[in-house]
Amino acid sequence: MLHDISVTVRPGTPEWPGDTPYTCGWTWQLARGDSANVSTITMSPHVGTHADAPLHVDDGWPASDRLPLDAFMGSALVCTVAATPRLLTLHDLPVMPVGGVTRLLLRTGQSIAGGVFPDAWPALSPDTVRELIASGLRLLGVDAPSVDLRDSRTLETHRALFAGGAWNLENLDLRAVADGAYELTALPLKLSGLDAAPVRALLRAVGSAGAAHGAAPGAIHGAAPA
Repeated sequence: MLHDISVTVRPGTPEWPGDTPYTCGWTWQLARGDSANVSTITMSPHVGTHADAPLHVDDGWPASDRLPLDAFMGSALVCTVAATPRLLTLHDLPVMPVGGVTRLLLRTGQSIAGGVFPDAWPALSPDTVRELIASGLRLLGVDAPSVDLRDSRTLETHRALFAGGAWNLENLDLRAVADGAYELTALPLKLSGLDAAPVRALLRAVGSAGAAHGAAPGAIHGAAPA
């Protein structure tokens, strides 16, 4: 079974306050006598589900057309964390596989999927990101609007990911997905020179969601989320 974990982009989909919202219109219309319906859109690439490029936080880093596709395809672990808006450590994560995790998708419950931009959300600390990258992390996804705290001005969690050779997904819709193991496909559009790219993110369950990552001998244990 496939789970579409992308936020629908439509007029009114919440953008980051001050960013360019989604708007749409029609260049040609059959109803006006044109030969076809042809639409036009205007939006920030950060509206809806998207991947940031390193250019987002550093002028000297790669842009959206350099995002590596293999990082956005493959095994992924969905896990729920407490919604308290603070920096999280490994101890705040549920039980993790012994060998680490390649793609980690965090459900905070603070998502734009309900049509409202959240006031605040939790985020992994930069040190936690570096620890996860050392154990094999290549992609961090969140249902929140950012992998950093809302009031961050230095975006250190973004920077820790990109500096370590890892990537991100933001604005996922994980409301209908249970914690557990999945196969992820979330390919960024090949847009040149931008600081982010929209994605269509899909999960396919692997075994029993929530069961594959229960407590096991040798697992890395963290505190259960509230």
